Amino acid sequence: MQQTITAWLAGHGVPAGFPPYLRPALTVLVIVLLALAANWFGRRVLHRVIDATVRKSTPQWDDALAARGLFRRLIRLLPLLTVYVAVDLLFPQPDPIAEFGKRLLLAALVFLAAWALDALLNGVYDIYREQEFTRHKPLRGYLQAVKLIAFILASIGAVAILTNTSPWGILSVLGGLTAVLLLVFKDTILGVVASLQLAGNDMVRLGDWIEMPRYGADGDVIDISIHTVKVRNWDKTIATIPTYALVSDTFKNWRGMQESGGRRIKRAIYLDMHSVRFADAALLGGLQQVRLLHDYLRRRQAEIDAHNKEHGIDTTLAINGRHQTNLGLFRAYLVAYLRAHPMINQEMTFLVRHLAPTAQGLPLEIYVFSRDQAWANYEAIQADIFDHVLAAVPLFGLRIFQYPSGNDLRTLIPAEAGSQP
Repeated sequence: MQQTITAWLAGHGVPAGFPPYLRPALTVLVIVLLALAANWFGRRVLHRVIDATVRKSTPQWDDALAARGLFRRLIRLLPLLTVYVAVDLLFPQPDPIAEFGKRLLLAALVFLAAWALDALLNGVYDIYREQEFTRHKPLRGYLQAVKLIAFILASIGAVAILTNTSPWGILSVLGGLTAVLLLVFKDTILGVVASLQLAGNDMVRLGDWIEMPRYGADGDVIDISIHTVKVRNWDKTIATIPTYALVSDTFKNWRGMQESGGRRIKRAIYLDMHSVRFADAALLGGLQQVRLLHDYLRRRQAEIDAHNKEHGIDTTLAINGRHQTNLGLFRAYLVAYLRAHPMINQEMTFLVRHLAPTAQGLPLEIYVFSRDQAWANYEAIQADIFDHVLAAVPLFGLRIFQYPSGNDLRTLIPAEAGSQP
């Protein structure tokens, strides 16, 4: 090829006997010009053609790849490939400088290929994320693991090319430095393994509501990567959790609640146990007007009267035989009220129960599930239910327990006592 260049120059008036040291310089100049021409062709012609084709195409996957710069990075391989081929043609004889230049070019090609693979994986992630059925499945951890492996292999390959040694020799050297590598890349290795476990066991998805008090996290998962999981808390702050912490520590995932069709309401009111008594005729008569209790009272009272009559029980004293209590009637009313409530999921756990008595009174707990899981709506439903419950308590002759306030104490002390010296 150098003889061809010499002949071409001689045909254009350059004497054949020009200094020999100019021949390599002219060869390098030709290579540079070819690289510039390839770069111009790639950027000005090839890139525009690809860009126009992508814009006109119907599928959207090529748009995602173009947005991530895959085609632009592939085009940047063209000048390097041109230079590599030109060096082979223009330096046919063994030349140390040419050989080293070719190795540099190969090493650069390896890194550019890994860089193009990075753009391809980013585009794949964008395409994957737009699919409805895969939107909540974390793929990013897998892709980051592939990127990490690709760049590690590219680094090993580049070193092997530059040193003209086998990649297996470099790997054997790295094997001897296992302890050091494990120490340096400890967090990365833990993150890769944890990402695979999280995705493989479906422990966390994008959009899940998780709660991890140790890291101040209580909100929606917005990002899952090899090293960190980002959670947007309800106060709009961002909590960052090491990915491996989700495997090594405990956390609460509310996805089960979100998929179940209900959100739990579990709250108790405390009743003054001194207000619990047998239901007398006056209380039963008043409660006959309550629509939700009318049929229950009639059926229940008939059952109790039949039982007492069958066993010949003298009911003059209320403790003899079977009698209704104001607390039992209140529980029956709550069951009927919640059964009729349109926002209570009747297919899930449904309890109105006593808990163990405490120094604060007798806890009467409501344990049901609301149909609406949205936070604001759920709180409104819960508040409406307990507004009604607290207002209904006095109608059954019951009292809510609460510690005496300053106003309660003032009413117990005669006004004159406050004026005495």
